[in-house]
Amino acid sequence: MKSEVKMDRFINPEPWTIVSCRDNNCKDNALSIGLVANVSIEPEIIMIAVRKERYSYHIIKDRMEFVLNIAKATQKDLIDYFGTVSGRDEDKLEKYGTIDADIVDAPIIVDCPVNFECKVNDIVTQGSHDVFFARVVKAHCSEEYLNNDGSINWKKVNPIHSLI
Repeated sequence: MKSEVKMDRFINPEPWTIVSCRDNNCKDNALSIGLVANVSIEPEIIMIAVRKERYSYHIIKDRMEFVLNIAKATQKDLIDYFGTVSGRDEDKLEKYGTIDADIVDAPIIVDCPVNFECKVNDIVTQGSHDVFFARVVKAHCSEEYLNNDGSINWKKVNPIHSLI
């Protein structure tokens, strides 16, 4: 027997991420994103979906670049914080260590073990969100989470797969 379900989160997004960005006045911000996915492997294209009313939406749309930061499962507090506090109200990144990305003009959250520098190629409006398709132009990973061949050991990273 099947029951009709509420369509608020019909597919549980994985992994939860933090997108960091920098506006034209050099103010940094970050937000939690649950709607993220690989789109292409060659070239490396990812997508993120952001609501237009989010503070970072216009920064990402204006600058056409961001950093996708992957947190560990033990860092759920980061995801919660960046998802519940608005950059309109406070400087969310002053509490966390950041460094400048190498290629894009955005901060990297040092506490997150994996970071992808991204440049937006296209934006498509889909319902409540705009979908940003972006090329990964550089990837960073803390050395303790690398395999011997230099690839990311996702089992060690253990990203946040569910907030439920």
